[in-house]
Amino acid sequence: MFGRKKEAPAAQDVLDQLTAEQSLHAAGKGVPTPKRSAQEAARRRPLVPNDRKAAKEAGRTAQREERLRMRQALDTGDERFLPFRDKGPNRRFVRDTVDARWNLGEFLMIAALVFVVFSFIPSLSVQSIVMLAFWVIIVAVVLDCILLRRKLKSRLTEKFGEPMRGDLWYGITRALQIRRLRLPKPQVGRGQAPS
Repeated sequence: MFGRKKEAPAAQDVLDQLTAEQSLHAAGKGVPTPKRSAQEAARRRPLVPNDRKAAKEAGRTAQREERLRMRQALDTGDERFLPFRDKGPNRRFVRDTVDARWNLGEFLMIAALVFVVFSFIPSLSVQSIVMLAFWVIIVAVVLDCILLRRKLKSRLTEKFGEPMRGDLWYGITRALQIRRLRLPKPQVGRGQAPS
């Protein structure tokens, strides 16, 4: 009643005992059911490996290789290693449709940089013209994005049925990026609309 508690057997000892018993009695009968504490000890795994430094280095190497594979996939368009947001036939179709056309959004950042430079000119008339031109370009980009969304929706519906959630926004955000900086890299040239 007031005696000491028995210590739980070590995990490796329990595993050895269980494998030895299982090999002796392949049929499964005639072997007593192991105690719960023995089963829990067999399932127990150490939270921290014995050699932390080696485990940390192995983890870093695995992450480095995964990032390298993903980077190569972003350059080549290999579906197996693309990030989750870029995977799937719908996303490939959206990318190819956006990359095949000229988009006003890809020139928006360049135009913004030009307008910032021109805004330093001290003339009030030049600054007002620059601001008006900038707003005209923004309205044109918004209209271009609306037209692109309608085109993507009709083409996706025609090819895959209803567009999946996020496909249209994915196309619009891709259209707003400079073509050379897009990831995954464009796989089609301008004018080569996907079938």
